[in-house]
Amino acid sequence: MANLRRLMNKIILLLIVVHAVGFGQQDSSQYQSALIAGSILVEGHSLEYLRGLTDGFGGRVSGSAAYQKAAEWSVSQFRAAGISDVKLESFTIPNGWERVSARAHMLAPLYRPLQVQSYGWAPSTPAQGAKGEVIYISHIFAQDRIKAHADNIKGKIILIDNDSFSQDVPFLDSRYMASKRLLKELGAVAILVRGSTDNNVTMSWNDTWGGMLEPLPIAEIGMEDGKLVQRLLENGSVTIEFQCENKVSGPIEVNNVVAEIRGREEPDEWVLVGAHLDSWDQGTGAQDNGTGCAMVLEAVRAIAQLNNAPRRSIRFVLWGGEEQGMLGSLAYIRLHASEMGNCIAALNTSSGAGHPQGWTIRGNNEFKDAMIPLAQSLTGMSGDRLKQEVRFEELTDWASFFLKGVPALDLWMDMAHLSEYHHKPSDTFEKVDAHNLALGSAIVAVTAYKIADQSQSISPHLDQESINRVLKRSNVYETIKDLIDEGALK
Repeated sequence: MANLRRLMNKIILLLIVVHAVGFGQQDSSQYQSALIAGSILVEGHSLEYLRGLTDGFGGRVSGSAAYQKAAEWSVSQFRAAGISDVKLESFTIPNGWERVSARAHMLAPLYRPLQVQSYGWAPSTPAQGAKGEVIYISHIFAQDRIKAHADNIKGKIILIDNDSFSQDVPFLDSRYMASKRLLKELGAVAILVRGSTDNNVTMSWNDTWGGMLEPLPIAEIGMEDGKLVQRLLENGSVTIEFQCENKVSGPIEVNNVVAEIRGREEPDEWVLVGAHLDSWDQGTGAQDNGTGCAMVLEAVRAIAQLNNAPRRSIRFVLWGGEEQGMLGSLAYIRLHASEMGNCIAALNTSSGAGHPQGWTIRGNNEFKDAMIPLAQSLTGMSGDRLKQEVRFEELTDWASFFLKGVPALDLWMDMAHLSEYHHKPSDTFEKVDAHNLALGSAIVAVTAYKIADQSQSISPHLDQESINRVLKRSNVYETIKDLIDEGALK
């Protein structure tokens, strides 16, 4: 069976190349693209890259030893693919953070263990833990309601739930941060946030922006345990003992991994292809975002083996600090500010490895019009669909480039099942479909090559007025207003 499978793969590759030869005399880019796709879809390496990353290093929290080792491994993979221009570019985040342990018990009105996990960038409790009665606050954004409990908050553990967060609340809301600071001022000892996933499964999050620490120890409590506490509070007091230990450092360096294939004619203009290398630590960061990293590595390998560089350069970057607020991509833009005008497009992949759909266009109609003919060439890889939207419910690295006016593309994958793994302990290697991963890798690689090889830039950069117009037309300007006002997106 193995020999037959290898024979069939070779036949498929031959058919791809033979089909491409029909274009070869008229469209060299189409021919090269077919070779790239064939290399990835027939005996490609994307699944090997994913396994090496997830099983080799596990969760890769920015600033952790696991992240640094994964970055160094990525350098070696780029070089093994034949890229000599590979480097680590460092940036500094205000605090390093790593999870050590967390536990909680209900002490009254009954004794039972509770499922909890610390939020990221939260401080530890005192060594002896935090023990206190629970106060449930139903509207965490309403500081007047918190102040109404002011005389009863000191020494207490605060419980909030996902019902406190309405869908129209901005991604980062200054009221939420102010409320948590107010709770600390009033003497609360810890915060528990009731989860929203069945079976007491806890997720990994951080609510602060930019690697800043939470004002109080804060943890997610499993949904069923949280609901039990809420029911018991209806009939009397509930006392909880909560203890968590986290390693918190001061400022720490984190590395982006940067590789480049120089263009043959216009090397100072470049296409950027990126994915974030960091992940959370309860799982092994497979769908979020090992798959994206595997696609970038596979794109490098397939394009490099052509020995035929595109007209412009392609830069491949694995970002750090995405989970703390796109820190790596923003740091890259600051470091390369003088040459950002030469970045003709930024491609991002961070949506897991569901079945590919195509590309989400983050920009204006002119960019979409320019993408239509390119997308049509991706039909055989299930990548020909385009949608145009600018949404900021979950910010990721495409936004760093869009907000600087760079034409940005985000790989559009079917995310129907992503919530089963996203930020959860179940985000592991075996959940990834190898065929979908290979298709996504091929779409990324071919798109990057074709954009870099076009005779003209795909679309002009947007000026600030145009960027704001897109944000307001998409009804997302208010969503990120806090971030803009605080300078977090600069």
